[in-house]
Amino acid sequence: MRNEVNFKKMNGLVPAIVQDADDRTVLMLGFMNAEALERTLKDELVTFWSRTKQRLWQKGETSGNHLEVVSVDMDCDEDTLLIRARPRGPVCHTGSRSCFPEQPGGQAGRVLNRLAAIIASRKEKAPEGSYTTKLFNAGAQKIGQKLGEEAVELAIAAQYSDTQRCTEEAADLVYHLMVLLAAKGITIEQVEGELESRMIVRRE
Repeated sequence: MRNEVNFKKMNGLVPAIVQDADDRTVLMLGFMNAEALERTLKDELVTFWSRTKQRLWQKGETSGNHLEVVSVDMDCDEDTLLIRARPRGPVCHTGSRSCFPEQPGGQAGRVLNRLAAIIASRKEKAPEGSYTTKLFNAGAQKIGQKLGEEAVELAIAAQYSDTQRCTEEAADLVYHLMVLLAAKGITIEQVEGELESRMIVRRE
């Protein structure tokens, strides 16, 4: 890949956007030269060229908050990199997960996307001892029955003043719903699209 990237436009550097591999959150922007890209691909840890220090700088070299590389891609002009990585700790020097401001509703979406990624991994790898694996092995019909049981438990919890119990039952319901969706090959994006289509405001 190093020989394909166009480093000439910015005098030997290209911007490198780092994105969370699991939930697609944009974490930070850095710059790479050819050597930084080569080191990143070799070590599978994101390494930048520091314009202030004028040297290679591996993210997390002092804090330990490394970015473990999952994939590296170029844009259509071959002068910008998109790096999908898994962060090992906060990315921003302020202690935040991302160097960019959190968007409204972002936390909830991030959690659901990460949960969807974990469920997809369980479906693919089927690790022994996993409750999610057990559900997939039981089949969609059994998962649907379990989902119904969780819905009833949430309905019962809603009759009482204990909001914590209601929260826990709601979490169980969402989890089993996402397992069922994965078993049926339905993505969160498809559900979001359906919900969005129902929110279209029609003029009278």
